Amino acid sequence: MARGKHRRPRTNPLTRHVVAAGTGTAALALPLLSATTASAAEPAAQAPAPAKVGSVTYTTKKGDSLYGIADRYDAQGGWRQLYKDNRKAIGDNPRLIHPGLDLKVRATKKAGTTAGKASAPAKKSSVARATQASVKTFPNNLDGWIRNALDIMAQNGIPGSYDGIYRNVMRESSGNPTAINNWDSNAAAGTPSKGLLQVIDPTFATYHVPGTVYDPFDPVANIVAACNYAAARYGSIDNVNGPY
Repeated sequence: MARGKHRRPRTNPLTRHVVAAGTGTAALALPLLSATTASAAEPAAQAPAPAKVGSVTYTTKKGDSLYGIADRYDAQGGWRQLYKDNRKAIGDNPRLIHPGLDLKVRATKKAGTTAGKASAPAKKSSVARATQASVKTFPNNLDGWIRNALDIMAQNGIPGSYDGIYRNVMRESSGNPTAINNWDSNAAAGTPSKGLLQVIDPTFATYHVPGTVYDPFDPVANIVAACNYAAARYGSIDNVNGPY
């Protein structure tokens, strides 16, 4: 293929190898937005010791990761304990954190606080309720991933249809978000194709859309980045009918 495409020529019949999602820290995408901090720290002698908050309920939103939530609340046991406590709600893959989940967090601080400044609990609760009411929720399956991606694409002016995405997903990965190609020239060069739409890391980095998780194995982020690339090169993912 011509230079610039995120795929190199394929010389062998397509063979996919699937890897299970990892549960190590490296497998989780870092949060896109960090908790806010005070612009200037109070002198240590004047700052009261932060009180322990205990268990809080956090409603997930777009771009969240277990690592980011645990860091925001300084959760006891870190993201691994957070996942263990909420595995029933999250499912078997800790990387697939979708909007609208109510997670129990063993917090030791309030989100967005420092030693010298704390948020008002009542105001935080109101914001959390407003966020929960406004967030769209989608099922944690291929249909939900595509519809979630289309919602984000519409907000960012990225063209594409459900049928166009579904057709290419089934050809590229058979709907497996952890699919990876370990045999072709991309893999030999150290950049194997990954995820639902088999995107290599450099393409994902270039066409990643803010507001989605920075992880090529995240199904929604993978679809949106691939469709963003396809729009730039082919006009739309709907115009893609083969390796791209």
